[in-house]
Amino acid sequence: MTAEMLCAYYSKGCESKKLFQDLTISKDQSFHTHLNQYNVLFLNMQRFLSRAEDPNNLIFYLQKVVLSEIKEVYKEIVCTQEEHLATALENIFEKTQMGFLFIIDEWDCIFRENRYNIEAQTKYLDFLRDLLKDQTYVELAYMTGILPIKKYGTHSALNIFREFSMTEPKRLAEYIGFTEQEVEDLCVRYDMDFSEAKRWYDGYQFRRISHIYNPKSVVDAMLDGEFHSYWSSTETYEALKVYINMNFDGLKDAIIMMLGGACCKVNIGTFTNDMVNFEKKDDVLTLLIHLGYLAYKEETREVFIPNEEIRGEFINAIEGANWNNIIKMISDSENLLENT
Repeated sequence: MTAEMLCAYYSKGCESKKLFQDLTISKDQSFHTHLNQYNVLFLNMQRFLSRAEDPNNLIFYLQKVVLSEIKEVYKEIVCTQEEHLATALENIFEKTQMGFLFIIDEWDCIFRENRYNIEAQTKYLDFLRDLLKDQTYVELAYMTGILPIKKYGTHSALNIFREFSMTEPKRLAEYIGFTEQEVEDLCVRYDMDFSEAKRWYDGYQFRRISHIYNPKSVVDAMLDGEFHSYWSSTETYEALKVYINMNFDGLKDAIIMMLGGACCKVNIGTFTNDMVNFEKKDDVLTLLIHLGYLAYKEETREVFIPNEEIRGEFINAIEGANWNNIIKMISDSENLLENT
């Protein structure tokens, strides 16, 4: 949704003033400067990966599809035999002095869905680097994803980006989800209990803002008129079960502590930005931060389970992981709370 909204704002291919004129952005002095002023290349990597069928075919398929559109628009500049997207864009810029704005959605899907295909991942990163790095035709490149940019050893193939993540959201923190005021307003509008919305979906904390709510779950709860977990059940259950069962010293103890409401210290610096290379419990916990299963206090470098929605998903996962003693402890604690 965010990527498509940016396309609507920047693209020359549409007139979207009415879409934005009642929003906060319309009051910014640069609103008209950038509105519908750019040639936009929108690359939905999830769609390209699915249609390529084989991850090793991703780059070939992507270039084939995008080049077919570019050749149609710039037929007098780009020859029909051209097979390299970067070369075509270089030629267009040389002839027209007009650049392109790149919006790349779900850039990291190949790392999540084909996590062991290192060859395909490396080719993909090399392709993005060649396409975007030090290219005069790039007006702006904006990428969305869950994982931070993958590192090659001690270096990043795409060190041209300013990264905003769940561990370092910086000035974009308030846009990760709904703010408390936004949820209060929605609860009034839909006649829902704000305290329950807070219990179920609040809990993400950042240096610049202390209360951020899961936006999709809040919307679903408002529309359905019910508070419960709106996470994708199968995906959540399987993912959490895999990670919490990893045999790292202290991982199980950390999860038990967090289920009891405590926070746990974590070192996020050793995480390699993929879903394969884990050397200790902190790497697993850091991934769970990026996936949204844990919240992170940047000031104290601690993780915790943010709300009732996520707590329920952890309980579901450990039931499937045969943590029988832990399940009994949780059940006894809940019964004690109900009886007091």
